[in-house]
Amino acid sequence: MKTRFARAISVLVVGVLLTVLSMTGLAQQKPATATKSLYDRLGGVYAIASVVDAFIERLLANNTLNANPAIDAARKRVPKAGLKFQVTALVCEVTGGPCKYTGRTMKESHSHLNITEKEWDAMVADFTTTLNQFKVPAGEQKELINIVAKTKPDIVTKK
Repeated sequence: MKTRFARAISVLVVGVLLTVLSMTGLAQQKPATATKSLYDRLGGVYAIASVVDAFIERLLANNTLNANPAIDAARKRVPKAGLKFQVTALVCEVTGGPCKYTGRTMKESHSHLNITEKEWDAMVADFTTTLNQFKVPAGEQKELINIVAKTKPDIVTKK
């Protein structure tokens, strides 16, 4: 009987302690970043749009990419503002935001461009430079690069 009573008191004390700790904010909580989406950690659509704007401007001036005649021709056909809009919507969606990307698949939009490994690497370098320019934290950069890397088989078509 004493043992049961002691256990009951122990459970009660632990319960009261946990309640008090949680009410005072001293209970161990999950880090805020564990519950926030990448979209939220990046600052939402306006922050994403700012990064995409700078990234696309950097890509448009990239000599390695411009040396590819198919890319150069596509740049002359596709309005810059439309490209920025589509990339912003895509990044917003894949990072957990409310946007919906309605453009073509990566394969459809890149297959005719004959993109090489060297051109892919130039794009990733520009992306990383842009993320650093905006002081995107290393963890979020890694997540973004991993997301982009998943598209590589659909984009790089020429060895």
